[in-house]
Amino acid sequence: MGAKLRETRRRIRGVQSTMKITRAMELIAASQIRRAQQRVEQARPYAELITRAIQDVATAAETLEHPLLEGRPEPKAAAVFVVTSDRGLAGAYNANVMRTTEELLQTLRAEGKEPTLYVAGRKGASYLRFRRRPVEESWFGFSERPGYDDAKDIADTLIEAFIDREVDEIHGVYTQFVSGLSQRATARRFVPMVVEEVEEEPEGPYPLYLFEPSPEEILSAMLPRYVETRVFQALLESAASEHAARRRAMSAATENADDLIKSLTRVANQARQTEITSEIMEIVGAAEALG
Repeated sequence: MGAKLRETRRRIRGVQSTMKITRAMELIAASQIRRAQQRVEQARPYAELITRAIQDVATAAETLEHPLLEGRPEPKAAAVFVVTSDRGLAGAYNANVMRTTEELLQTLRAEGKEPTLYVAGRKGASYLRFRRRPVEESWFGFSERPGYDDAKDIADTLIEAFIDREVDEIHGVYTQFVSGLSQRATARRFVPMVVEEVEEEPEGPYPLYLFEPSPEEILSAMLPRYVETRVFQALLESAASEHAARRRAMSAATENADDLIKSLTRVANQARQTEITSEIMEIVGAAEALG
């Protein structure tokens, strides 16, 4: 067997081994997407409900002041919480998040606000270290299956920085899960919370609220929970998006490996045919010499 044929067959075996790995990772990611999507769908109603409740309380109270609702007169610093993955092999998932982060940082600096970075996920932390960007705090180990305790830990850190006036705003950069085929890196301001005014008059009599305890005490309890919910939602959507991106990346890698195996097989067949032809010519030549 010729050296070229041996090398080609060795490459085929190597690609086949790689294809088994990418195929297995594709199947694992596909099985995890559904569970992650269910967690996103289960958390969304609560996030919408607590947001609506805060808006109702803030709208119903005539005079209400709370640091998480108020926009400070001249904001000079902004916390930027970035959600990335702990592992790679997820296509452009992390690159899209960091691109959106860079755009947000430019916007904040143009507005005269100095950003302070907080990162969830090893990939984001590695990127920022490479770019020599200081990170105030980072969290690892739960990007694929975040828990509420993880979100609470992050939210407590962000709220403390805001209450202590280390930052005047809190922004989040994460990947919004639209569907298994569509995910969008997005930037959103968490704090100060924007209270949306209702444009349409409600049907029937306008509800009258009796607060017990006071609206201030109610919001003091609800607003930190609101930030926790927003952080948790960002983590859940990012986890589902990570699984979807990894499934697509591994599917593409498996298809590319299959195409490469077919190409190498053709090369191996051609090399084998050349060897056979050469052997036949040698036999014929030897027979003619003896004849």
